[in-house]
Amino acid sequence: MAEDVQNTLTKEEAAKRRAEITKFYKDQIPHLKVQAQYEELMTKIEESRAKRLQAQAFLANAYETMESDEQESKESAKKDFEEMKDPVSMEKPVRQLKKT
Repeated sequence: MAEDVQNTLTKEEAAKRRAEITKFYKDQIPHLKVQAQYEELMTKIEESRAKRLQAQAFLANAYETMESDEQESKESAKKDFEEMKDPVSMEKPVRQLKKT
């Protein structure tokens, strides 16, 4: 019970304590504004980095697809060329009729 008496504040003490806390918060506002600006700038930087990485990934994927298509096209052209060089492969197989 002695602790309860010591922990309670008079109206004057409570008002003084509130004034101290209010002053502390007001003193911190300029620092917090600077910190908020810093955090906003850092957020913009991180968003820009993420967009740049996403764009790089998109371009890398597009280039990979183009190279893959180009390679398939070359292989197809080579196959067609080889078939054209060999006239035997161009001939249709002779069909045989069934004997009944």
